[in-house]
Amino acid sequence: MSIDRCQILDLPKIQDPRGNLTFIEGGIHVPFDIQRVYYLYDVPGGSERGGHAHKQLHQFIVAMSGSFDVVLDDGKDKKRVHLNRSYNGLYVCPMIWRELDNFSSGAVCMVLASTKYEEDDYYRDYAEFMLARWSK
Repeated sequence: MSIDRCQILDLPKIQDPRGNLTFIEGGIHVPFDIQRVYYLYDVPGGSERGGHAHKQLHQFIVAMSGSFDVVLDDGKDKKRVHLNRSYNGLYVCPMIWRELDNFSSGAVCMVLASTKYEEDDYYRDYAEFMLARWSK
């Protein structure tokens, strides 16, 4: 897997003077069925989240409020993506190391995931991730 597969996807945006509406349907707006949703909030200034990769899990990351950066690393290339709109998000494929930083005050990060939580799906050590990336 390459960071080139990780990309910003636009979501439907229904504009209305009373407020906008955006929706996400698994398999249509994101390239997987959604099995789990979680969100990060009240992240202290200067803090980092993530710092791991997944063996099989696909994710879609949305800045629901405020902004933050996602640093993607496939073991060869790195890319920093700034998220700050609730009507698009970042698709992250398996075997990509990710770190989240540069959280604005009041930022809310929502993550849609392709599977339920499975600890065995994680690489939490970068050296172990790199070994797995290059042993295949």
